[in-house]
Amino acid sequence: MTDTLSRLLDDVRPLGVLVESARLEAPWQVGCPNGSALTVVTMIRGSAALAVDGRPPQVLAPGDVALVVGPSAYSLSGVDGDTDDAVLVTGAYDVGVGGGVCDRVLGGLPAVLFVESGTEVGSAVALLSRELDGDRAGRRALLDRLLDLVLLTALREWLDRPDSGAPQWYTAQNDPAVGAALALMHAEPAYRWTVEDLARRSAMSRAAFSRRFRDLVGEPPMSYLTCWRLCLAADQLRQSHDTLATIARKVGYANAYALSAAFTRYYGVRPGEYRADARSESDAA
Repeated sequence: MTDTLSRLLDDVRPLGVLVESARLEAPWQVGCPNGSALTVVTMIRGSAALAVDGRPPQVLAPGDVALVVGPSAYSLSGVDGDTDDAVLVTGAYDVGVGGGVCDRVLGGLPAVLFVESGTEVGSAVALLSRELDGDRAGRRALLDRLLDLVLLTALREWLDRPDSGAPQWYTAQNDPAVGAALALMHAEPAYRWTVEDLARRSAMSRAAFSRRFRDLVGEPPMSYLTCWRLCLAADQLRQSHDTLATIARKVGYANAYALSAAFTRYYGVRPGEYRADARSESDAA
């Protein structure tokens, strides 16, 4: 399942790192209409109150990170009594046409999540801060990579919290049997898996494995596998020029017709239309 989380940054693409290094003198406020699939917000210097889509504001101290999930509007303002100049960094990510692995990862997350600087994310923010203070060659490209590091570190920190309410797909990875089955499906989606195969590889009976998988993941093994294959197919349609027949073989369908029927049934749009929409969005970006 770790592979699922790693694919997050393969699927999202940064629209650019918006670095606001000007002094924000109290009292200050910034409104952000957003519209991105995912936004990273961190304070390099000073504190801020972050309010997302009408929710009660929460204070971001220096080095804290907030992830705004989905196209929710948000605002940032200086904290009462804080007279220090503030330096804010935000980074917007977009996935274009939805339906891929990234949607699978982000779909179970709350509208906003917070990670304090005292965790590993503080080290990632410190690297970002040092690069902001410099002006060496490759600075912009490195800032993009460092923002990716902040994003993935913060997301992993939050998901690993016992009280985070992390999606079932993430917590299930810790189960020896179900985690092993998930890893197999992710690593070899084209293999003709059956419940019997997965149960045997997990050292469980078919019935016990099916029950445990449904209890931990929230859906039967074959339903999960179908969804995973179609998420991969959506990514391939958006990111590659492979024919539908080639994509079908890569994700475990016998032919293009079988994939097209399953894809249309699941997403409500034909693969060709999905690819055309994705390319139109890419050309417009």
